[in-house]
Formats: sequence, C-alpha cells, structure tokens
Amino acid sequence: MTDPYSTPGLTPGHLGAPVVEPEGRAPGPAPAGAPHDPRRRRTGLACGLTLLALATVLGAAVLVGYLWWPRDEPVRAADFSGSGSGSTQVSVVQGATVAQIGQALVKQGVVASTRAFTEAAAKSPAGNSIQPGTYTLRQKLPAVSALNVLLDPANANALTIPEGRRAAQVYDAVDQKLKLTAGTTKAVAEQRTGELGLPPEAGGNPEGYLFPSTYPVTAETSALGLLQQMVRQAARTQKADELETASALLGRSPYELVTIASLVQGEADNAEDMAKVARVVNNRLAKRMPLQFDSTINYALGRSTLTTTADDTRLDSPFNTYLHPGLPPTPIANPGRDALQAAVQPAEGDWLYFVTVAPGDTRFTDSFEQHQRNVAEFNTRQAARAARPAAGTGGH
Repeated sequence: MTDPYSTPGLTPGHLGAPVVEPEGRAPGPAPAGAPHDPRRRRTGLACGLTLLALATVLGAAVLVGYLWWPRDEPVRAADFSGSGSGSTQVSVVQGATVAQIGQALVKQGVVASTRAFTEAAAKSPAGNSIQPGTYTLRQKLPAVSALNVLLDPANANALTIPEGRRAAQVYDAVDQKLKLTAGTTKAVAEQRTGELGLPPEAGGNPEGYLFPSTYPVTAETSALGLLQQMVRQAARTQKADELETASALLGRSPYELVTIASLVQGEADNAEDMAKVARVVNNRLAKRMPLQFDSTINYALGRSTLTTTADDTRLDSPFNTYLHPGLPPTPIANPGRDALQAAVQPAEGDWLYFVTVAPGDTRFTDSFEQHQRNVAEFNTRQAARAARPAAGTGGH
C-alpha cells in the first residue's frame, strides 16, 4: 500500500485516506462555473472534526496532568538565607494569629513571605506560643531564624499586668516600664479621663477597666496609649463574654457585673472556685446580707492581707462591706477573663459563706455554724505559721 503521508494530494492534518486529484489536473480551486466537488466538502468537514478531536485530546491530557501532578512537591515559599542585616522592631499584639505576625514581619522586611513564616511555625511545637511584645529583629532573616527570636520571651519588650491589680498598681507599673516620674500615669488617667474610652457607667473611674494582659512597648509608647489599649481590651473581652446579655438575664447592670468580677478576683483562691464565689455574692445580695468581704476593706486601706481585725470591720468607708450592705461603689480591682466569666455565669448552689482554710482548700457552706468551724480551723493554721495568733474574722 502506498504511504498516505507521501501521496500527492493528501490533505494536511487529515489522518484518513488520501484524496487523489483527477489525472492531468493539478490540485487547486475549481474553474469558475465548474460543478462543486462533494469530495472537497467531505474532506474539509473531516479536517474540522479531526482538529476538534485533537483539541479535545490535548485538553484532556492537560487536565489529567494537572490532577495527577504530585501534591507533595509544592512551589517553595519565598525565603531569605543567611544571618540577615540591619535592624527593625515588630510589635505582636495580644491575640495576633501566626499569619498576622507573618504579615507584620514581611511589612518590616524581616522575612520574605508570610507563607515561609507560617510554614516554619507549623513545624515548630511552640509555633503558636509567641508572646505579645515588641521584638527587635534583623531584616532579611530566614523564617525559622525570625521564629526563634519571637519564641524567646526574653526578647519581648512588653508590659504584663497580672489579674487583680488595682488601678494604682497599674499606674505604678506603667511608670516603671516607661521610665516615667512616679505619679505620671496616675495624673494622665485623672486629667485625660475623657480620652481613655471608658463606658459612661464607669463615671470616669478606670478601676475595673484596665484589663490584665501583656501589652507591647515601643519607643513611641505613651502612658495614655497603654491605658487606652487596656480599656479597649476590657471592652473586647466583655463583649466576647456577652456581658450585656448576662446583665439582662441576671437583673444587674454591666457595671455591677464588673464589680462582682472584681470581688471574685480578690476573694477566690483559684479559678475553679470563682463561679462559686460569684454565687455567694448573688445569694447574699438576694437575702440583703452584707457581703463582709475582707478584700473591700483592704481596697479602702490600700493594702493586701489575709486577715481582717475587729477594728478593721468598723472602718468608716463605703467600701466597708461589713457595715454597708450591697456592692461596693466601684470595682476593687481589674478582673481577668476567668473572673468575668464567673460573674456572668455563677455556679448553682445555696452557699452563703466561704473561707480559704489553706491554699487550694476553700470551703463553701450555707450553714453559719459550719462556717464558724471552718474559720476556727483557718485561725489555727495561721497561728501555727506566725509568732502570735492571727485573729481572723473569716471575712466571708
């Protein structure tokens, strides 16, 4: 058989039988007026169908290739090599995700891509434990090197406010961290109260709204800026804990719930007991019983002790909850997340009294007689630890 790819008259691209022209006539267009050759129409149609088939096959091949391309060989993320150069600062705020931190690093020229940083963090057991703060890093660092700097808390320039600190203690901490003259931050809080962002119910008093957390510090950080960050964080946390909703359900204002949370923070020995302490507060208020909390007297006196004397309980102060029923006029500290959640969702129980007999051993009861026995045991333990007996009232 004659090779079809070498036979004269083969239609280009046609894979079927060759088209043979009549003898003595070269291939070409038919003369004007000549009858139409049906073979040409069939041949053109066959070419079109063949091209369509080829396009379909090629398209299928591309699709199969894409679907079967090895997924374990992704395109490598852009990354730097070497030890970097220069220097810059990057602040990590409370609650920032690894991706957000990576974006900040890219913006400051520390790492080449967010993806390289997130991949490095994903491979590290501690990748999600970067602490808030301001870090000084070299620029053009490999993502792993940048991550190692951020994972070392010693590299973080930050101010940490522990749970339960009073506003006065927060002011002192800010002064010390920013190397300000003592009393500077307190003056800022008093003179620029309207700029703090406090809710109207606070009446201009930041107590209870300087949320305990870790805040990054840079050369530009000011006392006012730090206080504003704390107030904003308090608002975010209270919104997340649905303080407004709980306020309606419990029949107390949001400000009262913050006040209760501050009492819980000051009285509970551990987070597990906070919801029980919150229930005692609610039960006593419902029965119109004075709270008799030592923490409120200590707040009025600007001190922190484990015991309260009989003379203390006669202190002339609106914060003396031995003399005055109901809640104190303001929060007595800045509560953390656990205390706020306890105030929003107190435990179920009929307790009216509690006393921490020993660390980790807080006893709750609805019996005054049992409470007195618990207080006696507390005093005995205190006396054994001191040179003289401690005349504790129990305070709860």
